[in-house]
Amino acid sequence: MKRFTKTALLAGTIMASATAASAVDIEYWQYIYDTRVEAVDQLIAKFEEANPDINVKQVTFPYADYQTRVVAANMAGNGPDVLQMFYGWTDSFVNGGVLQPLPKDMFPAEQIEADFFPIVTAMKRGDDYYGLPTAVRSLALFYNKALFAEAGIEGPPETLDQLVDYASQMAVKDSGGNYTTVGLTVEMGGQDHQWWREVLVRQFGGAPYSDDYSTVTYNDAAGVAATQWYTDLTTKHEVGYTGFMDEGQAAFRAGRAAMTIDGTFRLGSFRDITDFEWAVAELPANADGLRSNYASYFANGIGAKSEGEELEAAAKFLAYLSSPEAMQLWLEVVGELPARPEVALTEANLADPIYAPFLKGLEYAHTTTFVEEQAQRQVAMDMANRVFLQGQSVEESVAEAAAAEQAIIDRAR
Repeated sequence: MKRFTKTALLAGTIMASATAASAVDIEYWQYIYDTRVEAVDQLIAKFEEANPDINVKQVTFPYADYQTRVVAANMAGNGPDVLQMFYGWTDSFVNGGVLQPLPKDMFPAEQIEADFFPIVTAMKRGDDYYGLPTAVRSLALFYNKALFAEAGIEGPPETLDQLVDYASQMAVKDSGGNYTTVGLTVEMGGQDHQWWREVLVRQFGGAPYSDDYSTVTYNDAAGVAATQWYTDLTTKHEVGYTGFMDEGQAAFRAGRAAMTIDGTFRLGSFRDITDFEWAVAELPANADGLRSNYASYFANGIGAKSEGEELEAAAKFLAYLSSPEAMQLWLEVVGELPARPEVALTEANLADPIYAPFLKGLEYAHTTTFVEEQAQRQVAMDMANRVFLQGQSVEESVAEAAAAEQAIIDRAR
């Protein structure tokens, strides 16, 4: 009996060793954001349990270094098998040889377009898809209910005029003229550049680009009016300023901002706020009731170096990351909306006071086709800062921004 037991144990050890030796190892890369890292850890555990022949290692980098690290690793031939990326990086990653097309046998285009929200096509080039999202984002107005109550304001602003009025009432300065509380965060480097580009410009009667996003069109009366309204938040209405407490989200978390405009991805990190109660509302409409929004997503793609059994494993893991099960977990942990309507548009989500404003925003959202997202974001930041810091006229700053962004687009196409 002892001999049989020892033999059985030895056989089991040999089989386990053989399984471990034959397992395929792949790497998944993303930038560091606590709730995202936690969600991927959970998804990897579930995936490996169902696929014991595949080992997935998560590798993370600071956001500021992420794109550089991905490009450098790819050039050295040791990039990731699966990577998370902002949809706006698609062209630079495809042109730089970082990504490979998704295998059509596992990810047929017609099936993708039937199963996902339409904005998924932002990662399609020709007949090829280069990534799929787990979640999608839209923008909304976060507001501090305690500060609203102190000011005697019953609910969130419905219009842009109300937004200015409420923010002006709740901005507080000390005896030295320094802000102690801002009525609204003002931060082009955050989500304000998206709000300005796809919401305000449209609400003032214009469009930021041509329909194919190849031509900048905000250098007109509407674009100038939208930019004037935005910069007036600081220069005229004094509701807040860029750099207050370093970041808008930090000011809001600290209870020092009455309102901030941000995306669904912020839900996960705002959930642990215990000092005050906060709520979410749709972005304010213009005086005519026109609403607009910006929809975006981070997607998962397959690295260019992945081939053979690693490619098969990578495709299988990507399929799981974009499955309904993964999307539901992502919603619960990160707070971002599922990229499949069947998972997102449930009765429970549509009735939820937090999720509903974001879901409504998706109905009338626009998705910017970036060619170099970081560079185009910087153009908007520079445009605002020239007005805030240098006193440049809005007309001149908008014209300079439009010329700079058009050059970026032309260079990339």
